[in-house]
Amino acid sequence: MKCWQTISLATLVTLALSGCASAPPQQPDDLCEIFYEKPDWYDAAADMRERWGVPIQIPMAIMYQESSFKHDAVPPRDYLLWVIPWGRVSSAYGYSQAKTPTWDDYERETGNTWASRDSFADAIDFMGWFIDKSHRINGVSKWDAYALYLNYHEGWTGYKRQTYRSKAWLQRTAGRVKQRAGTYGAQLRRCEEDLQRSWLWDLFF
Repeated sequence: MKCWQTISLATLVTLALSGCASAPPQQPDDLCEIFYEKPDWYDAAADMRERWGVPIQIPMAIMYQESSFKHDAVPPRDYLLWVIPWGRVSSAYGYSQAKTPTWDDYERETGNTWASRDSFADAIDFMGWFIDKSHRINGVSKWDAYALYLNYHEGWTGYKRQTYRSKAWLQRTAGRVKQRAGTYGAQLRRCEEDLQRSWLWDLFF
Protein backbone atom coordinates (compact mmCIF):
# COMPACT_ATOMS: atom_id res chain seq x y z
CA MET A 1 0.00 0.00 0.00
CA LYS A 2 1.37 3.40 -0.96
CA CYS A 3 2.01 6.07 1.67
CA TRP A 4 -0.78 8.36 0.45
CA GLN A 5 -3.22 5.44 0.58
CA THR A 6 -2.26 4.73 4.20
CA ILE A 7 -2.77 8.37 5.16
CA SER A 8 -6.08 8.48 3.33
CA LEU A 9 -7.34 5.35 5.10
CA ALA A 10 -6.27 6.67 8.49
CA THR A 11 -8.03 9.97 7.79
CA LEU A 12 -11.24 8.19 6.81
CA VAL A 13 -11.18 6.10 10.00
CA THR A 14 -10.61 9.21 12.11
CA LEU A 15 -13.48 11.02 10.43
CA ALA A 16 -15.78 8.04 10.84
CA LEU A 17 -15.01 7.75 14.54
CA SER A 18 -15.42 11.48 15.14
CA GLY A 19 -18.75 11.35 13.34
CA CYS A 20 -20.02 8.83 15.91
CA ALA A 21 -19.30 11.21 18.79
CA SER A 22 -22.16 13.50 19.66
CA ALA A 23 -21.50 16.97 21.05
CA PRO A 24 -23.41 18.01 24.18
CA PRO A 25 -26.73 19.72 23.47
CA GLN A 26 -26.61 23.47 23.00
CA GLN A 27 -29.42 24.15 25.51
CA PRO A 28 -29.00 21.53 28.26
CA ASP A 29 -31.36 23.32 30.64
CA ASP A 30 -34.38 22.68 28.40
CA LEU A 31 -35.34 19.04 27.79
CA CYS A 32 -37.55 19.97 24.84
CA GLU A 33 -34.69 21.76 23.12
CA ILE A 34 -32.37 18.83 23.83
CA PHE A 35 -34.74 16.44 22.07
CA TYR A 36 -35.53 18.85 19.21
CA GLU A 37 -31.81 19.13 18.58
CA LYS A 38 -31.22 15.38 19.01
CA PRO A 39 -34.38 13.48 18.03
CA ASP A 40 -32.50 10.16 18.22
CA TRP A 41 -31.97 10.89 21.92
CA TYR A 42 -35.72 11.19 22.38
CA ASP A 43 -36.22 7.87 20.59
CA ALA A 44 -33.68 6.18 22.89
CA ALA A 45 -35.19 7.80 26.01
CA ALA A 46 -38.70 6.70 25.01
CA ASP A 47 -37.43 3.15 24.43
CA MET A 48 -35.84 3.22 27.90
CA ARG A 49 -39.15 4.33 29.45
CA GLU A 50 -41.03 1.57 27.65
CA ARG A 51 -38.53 -1.09 28.73
CA TRP A 52 -37.94 -0.11 32.35
CA GLY A 53 -40.97 1.98 33.31
CA VAL A 54 -38.73 4.89 34.27
CA PRO A 55 -39.82 8.51 33.61
CA ILE A 56 -37.52 10.08 31.03
CA GLN A 57 -36.75 13.16 33.12
CA ILE A 58 -35.13 11.13 35.94
CA PRO A 59 -32.14 9.62 34.09
CA MET A 60 -31.79 12.80 32.01
CA ALA A 61 -31.44 14.88 35.18
CA ILE A 62 -28.93 12.40 36.61
CA MET A 63 -27.00 12.36 33.33
CA TYR A 64 -26.82 16.17 33.33
CA GLN A 65 -25.34 16.05 36.83
CA GLU A 66 -22.92 13.22 36.12
CA SER A 67 -21.47 14.09 32.72
CA SER A 68 -23.11 17.29 31.39
CA PHE A 69 -24.07 15.08 28.42
CA LYS A 70 -20.43 14.55 27.37
CA HIS A 71 -19.98 11.19 25.68
CA ASP A 72 -16.39 10.76 26.87
CA ALA A 73 -16.63 12.27 30.35
CA VAL A 74 -14.14 10.86 32.87
CA PRO A 75 -13.53 11.54 36.59
CA PRO A 76 -10.64 13.78 37.63
CA ARG A 77 -7.16 12.29 37.83
CA ASP A 78 -5.58 11.15 41.03
CA TYR A 79 -2.05 12.38 41.83
CA LEU A 80 1.02 10.74 43.31
CA LEU A 81 2.74 13.04 45.84
CA TRP A 82 0.18 15.72 44.82
CA VAL A 83 2.15 16.35 41.61
CA ILE A 84 2.37 13.34 39.28
CA PRO A 85 -0.84 12.30 37.47
CA TRP A 86 -1.60 8.73 38.54
CA GLY A 87 -4.65 7.16 36.92
CA ARG A 88 -8.24 8.11 37.59
CA VAL A 89 -10.20 8.46 40.81
CA SER A 90 -12.61 5.77 39.56
CA SER A 91 -13.43 3.73 36.46
CA ALA A 92 -16.54 5.81 35.70
CA TYR A 93 -16.85 6.79 32.06
CA GLY A 94 -19.21 8.21 29.46
CA TYR A 95 -22.66 9.77 29.50
CA SER A 96 -23.84 7.85 32.55
CA GLN A 97 -20.49 7.78 34.40
CA ALA A 98 -21.08 4.07 34.92
CA LYS A 99 -18.24 2.27 36.69
CA THR A 100 -16.78 -0.74 34.94
CA PRO A 101 -18.03 -3.46 37.37
CA THR A 102 -21.59 -2.10 37.33
CA TRP A 103 -21.54 -1.77 33.54
CA ASP A 104 -20.36 -5.38 33.31
CA ASP A 105 -23.33 -6.41 35.50
CA TYR A 106 -25.67 -4.51 33.18
CA GLU A 107 -24.27 -6.24 30.10
CA ARG A 108 -24.51 -9.66 31.71
CA GLU A 109 -28.03 -9.22 33.08
CA THR A 110 -29.52 -7.64 29.95
CA GLY A 111 -27.55 -9.53 27.32
CA ASN A 112 -26.54 -6.20 25.77
CA THR A 113 -22.95 -7.31 25.39
CA TRP A 114 -22.19 -4.86 22.57
CA ALA A 115 -23.17 -1.86 24.70
CA SER A 116 -20.85 1.14 24.89
CA ARG A 117 -20.66 3.74 27.62
CA ASP A 118 -20.10 6.51 25.07
CA SER A 119 -23.35 5.64 23.25
CA PHE A 120 -26.28 7.73 24.46
CA ALA A 121 -28.79 4.96 23.72
CA ASP A 122 -26.81 2.38 25.69
CA ALA A 123 -26.07 4.81 28.52
CA ILE A 124 -29.69 5.79 29.09
CA ASP A 125 -30.78 2.15 28.90
CA PHE A 126 -28.16 1.37 31.55
CA MET A 127 -29.60 4.11 33.74
CA GLY A 128 -33.11 2.72 33.28
CA TRP A 129 -31.82 -0.69 34.34
CA PHE A 130 -30.08 0.79 37.38
CA ILE A 131 -33.17 2.75 38.45
CA ASP A 132 -35.41 -0.28 37.99
CA LYS A 133 -33.02 -2.32 40.12
CA SER A 134 -32.92 0.43 42.77
CA HIS A 135 -36.70 0.17 42.92
CA ARG A 136 -36.59 -3.62 43.30
CA ILE A 137 -33.70 -3.77 45.79
CA ASN A 138 -34.36 -0.71 47.96
CA GLY A 139 -38.03 -0.03 47.30
CA VAL A 140 -37.37 3.46 45.92
CA SER A 141 -40.05 4.94 43.69
CA LYS A 142 -39.02 5.32 40.06
CA TRP A 143 -40.28 8.92 40.32
CA ASP A 144 -38.14 9.82 43.37
CA ALA A 145 -35.20 11.61 41.76
CA TYR A 146 -33.65 12.52 45.12
CA ALA A 147 -33.44 8.96 46.49
CA LEU A 148 -32.57 7.50 43.09
CA TYR A 149 -29.58 9.81 42.76
CA LEU A 150 -28.38 8.72 46.20
CA ASN A 151 -28.66 5.10 45.03
CA TYR A 152 -26.80 5.99 41.86
CA HIS A 153 -23.96 7.66 43.73
CA GLU A 154 -23.64 5.38 46.76
CA GLY A 155 -24.71 2.09 45.22
CA TRP A 156 -27.53 -0.12 46.46
CA THR A 157 -25.65 -1.32 49.54
CA GLY A 158 -24.41 2.16 50.42
CA TYR A 159 -27.92 3.56 50.15
CA LYS A 160 -29.28 0.80 52.37
CA ARG A 161 -26.59 1.61 54.95
CA GLN A 162 -27.45 5.33 54.60
CA THR A 163 -23.85 6.32 53.94
CA TYR A 164 -25.16 9.53 52.35
CA ARG A 165 -26.25 10.86 55.77
CA SER A 166 -22.67 11.90 56.55
CA LYS A 167 -22.29 13.67 53.19
CA ALA A 168 -24.07 17.00 53.25
CA TRP A 169 -22.63 17.93 49.84
CA LEU A 170 -24.15 14.78 48.30
CA GLN A 171 -27.55 15.53 49.78
CA ARG A 172 -27.37 19.03 48.29
CA THR A 173 -26.44 17.57 44.90
CA ALA A 174 -29.35 15.12 45.10
CA GLY A 175 -31.59 18.10 45.82
CA ARG A 176 -30.36 19.79 42.62
CA VAL A 177 -31.02 16.61 40.64
CA LYS A 178 -34.55 16.46 42.08
CA GLN A 179 -35.16 20.08 41.10
CA ARG A 180 -33.85 19.55 37.57
CA ALA A 181 -35.93 16.39 37.14
CA GLY A 182 -39.02 18.39 38.09
CA THR A 183 -38.14 21.09 35.57
CA TYR A 184 -37.38 18.54 32.85
CA GLY A 185 -40.65 16.74 33.57
CA ALA A 186 -42.70 19.94 33.19
CA GLN A 187 -40.87 20.78 29.96
CA LEU A 188 -41.43 17.31 28.52
CA ARG A 189 -45.16 17.46 29.24
CA ARG A 190 -45.25 20.63 27.19
CA CYS A 191 -43.54 19.25 24.10
CA GLU A 192 -43.77 15.46 24.04
CA GLU A 193 -46.87 15.36 21.85
CA ASP A 194 -44.99 17.42 19.28
CA LEU A 195 -41.92 15.17 19.59
CA GLN A 196 -44.09 12.12 18.99
CA ARG A 197 -45.70 13.72 15.92
CA SER A 198 -42.22 14.47 14.57
CA TRP A 199 -41.22 10.85 15.17
CA LEU A 200 -44.25 9.56 13.27
CA TRP A 201 -43.57 12.00 10.42
CA ASP A 202 -39.98 10.80 10.11
CA LEU A 203 -41.14 7.17 10.30
CA PHE A 204 -43.62 7.36 7.42
CA PHE A 205 -42.22 10.18 5.29
